Amino acid sequence: MSNISKIGVIGAGNMGSGIAQKIIQEGINVVMVDIKDEFVERGMNTIRNLLQEAVERKIFTPQQVDETLSRIKGTTDFNEVADADIVIEAVFEDKQVKTDLFKKLDQICAEKTILATNTSSFYVRDFAGQVGRPDRFVGLHYFFHPAKNRLLEVIPHDGTSQDTIEKSLLAAKLHSKTAILVKDAPGFAVNRFFVPFLNEAARLLEEGVANIPTIEEAAKRGFKIGMGPFQLMNVTGIPIAVHASTTLGDELGPFYATADILKQQMEKRENWNLKGEVDESKIQAVIDRLYGVCLGVAAALVDEGVASAEDTDRGAKIGLRWVMGPFEMMNRVGIDKTYQLVQAITEKYDDFKMPGILEDQKAKGEPFAFKLVDIDVKDGIAWITVNRPEAMNALNEAVFAQLDTRFSEAEKNPEVEAIVFQGAGKAFVAGADIRYFVQNIKNDKIPDTVAFTRKGHELFLRIEESEKFTIALLDGLSLGGGSELALSCQAIVATPAGSIGFPETGIGIYPGLGGMLRFARHVGPELAKYYTFTGAPLSAQDAYDLGIVTRLGEPAEVDTAMAALTSEGRSDKYRPRDIPERFRPLAQMCAKENVERLLSGKSPEGVPEDIAAKTAKIVGYKAPLALKVANEIIDEQAGKPMKEAVDIELGRLQEIFSTSDALEGLSSLGRKRPEFKGE
Repeated sequence: MSNISKIGVIGAGNMGSGIAQKIIQEGINVVMVDIKDEFVERGMNTIRNLLQEAVERKIFTPQQVDETLSRIKGTTDFNEVADADIVIEAVFEDKQVKTDLFKKLDQICAEKTILATNTSSFYVRDFAGQVGRPDRFVGLHYFFHPAKNRLLEVIPHDGTSQDTIEKSLLAAKLHSKTAILVKDAPGFAVNRFFVPFLNEAARLLEEGVANIPTIEEAAKRGFKIGMGPFQLMNVTGIPIAVHASTTLGDELGPFYATADILKQQMEKRENWNLKGEVDESKIQAVIDRLYGVCLGVAAALVDEGVASAEDTDRGAKIGLRWVMGPFEMMNRVGIDKTYQLVQAITEKYDDFKMPGILEDQKAKGEPFAFKLVDIDVKDGIAWITVNRPEAMNALNEAVFAQLDTRFSEAEKNPEVEAIVFQGAGKAFVAGADIRYFVQNIKNDKIPDTVAFTRKGHELFLRIEESEKFTIALLDGLSLGGGSELALSCQAIVATPAGSIGFPETGIGIYPGLGGMLRFARHVGPELAKYYTFTGAPLSAQDAYDLGIVTRLGEPAEVDTAMAALTSEGRSDKYRPRDIPERFRPLAQMCAKENVERLLSGKSPEGVPEDIAAKTAKIVGYKAPLALKVANEIIDEQAGKPMKEAVDIELGRLQEIFSTSDALEGLSSLGRKRPEFKGE
């Protein structure tokens, strides 16, 4: 697949400039086009102002902003996008305007160029049918604000080629979007259930079921969100809600049609008045009604094949920033109760029918089970994807169980020569699900953590010793258990976005899935201790220079690299190697005599003073007992077979998770710097 080096964005308004901003922030060149110089300049100023705000918040440096802005060109000349890899339309929702634009772009753009619409209201196929490249036409639906919101709905129509779909997904990944694949249908996935949520709130008001403050409060409690539907409409614009619900109503029937009171509010050109008293006696009735509509519509869209249950939940959590997705809510509420609430909606609205998926689940009498790990076999390679991007692909019991199942499938498949592990979204795997460990400590179930870890070790040993060639695709952030999964593979292919890191000693524990052991076999115990003690990230380039990463290349080169690596066959990943000169001071800091100094709060000797002082300061913030145990494990396992080394590591888990420091560190993650007491 060819790389993506230039993207065109047509429209310099809030949406277009936001899309352009996100793309240039991620290192890709953009040409932003609009019909008037003043529109272009306004869009450019919007980008400059937002980037300047990021400087003030210390997200970017002035130099980074200058580099970012050097990647965008604003113009009124449509010919400037002729050689773009993708051109994204982001003009206002007028069907004829969009159609005329795409006909124009079709004449201007090179044969390779993919045309994409950011429409939220129209069928993608309607525009694709107007150009001479329907196979290279796709929907890319961004969510506001596109420079900040990570969700991207990728919407192929029936004639979109597989190559276009894959290139669109690559483009999403390159500018750090979490893509969900959605059928070309009214409202796509997220708006299909979100717009009825807003519309039903208006109907509740219209029917006198409750006042606005009560509906707001009920929505916040029921959906665990920060803003209720009326405040959301005030923020995003009431006309947008009217336009979206009108489109859905026209396509899908009266149930989806705009509430009269919503139209009237738009005509007043006023925001909703959110003031008033909350009537607690009506809260549950409002929650039930909103659940019935929102969860019922989510089930209907999955029933129709618009999106998977997993992607529907993902859309809610990433695009709308809900704590839980609709199907997770159904499990929490209970399938029987959900069925009753949706049935009440079918009785109220004649044209809304009970979704078959909900009927089937009720008959099963069990909650929905979610697919978190996918497998796809192409050209002799099984691609196993941890698909939990909303949680940075964190490992939990369900993910491990599904990893085991998918790996077994791949091993048993005679067509598979190599097995590649990768992560969806911007992360490979960002460690284990910390909440599981905290709950086990608080509930006196540390043996469950040990059993969970033992199963993880068994899987990783199988991956390392498999007769099939196992490869990790390190194309994003990797921490803790994720780095340990990558290191268990027989080879690692990385892109510049890849990384390895062991942050565990900073949260009161040690890397418990073999990362220290395998790292030490790669580059020696001293460097293993340095990266374990400090938690310093190892870039893909550094890992390649150390011989840990087998191949390093750009995302577009991954398929070629995998095919070449598979044809060459595996090599000894723990082969002897020379350590580059720049890593030797790091190793020296964790030589035996210096480890004793570090663990007693002193600076290492025999290395530059500034590096020694910095390292001592970093290590001083880590959990003393975790450092001590990690040091002992690395020493004790040296020279032993991997299975014996694993037993040594497992043998200290009960001890480390029983410490006060473990509970303090794990509970503090993401909130505050833990205060370790060494006990």
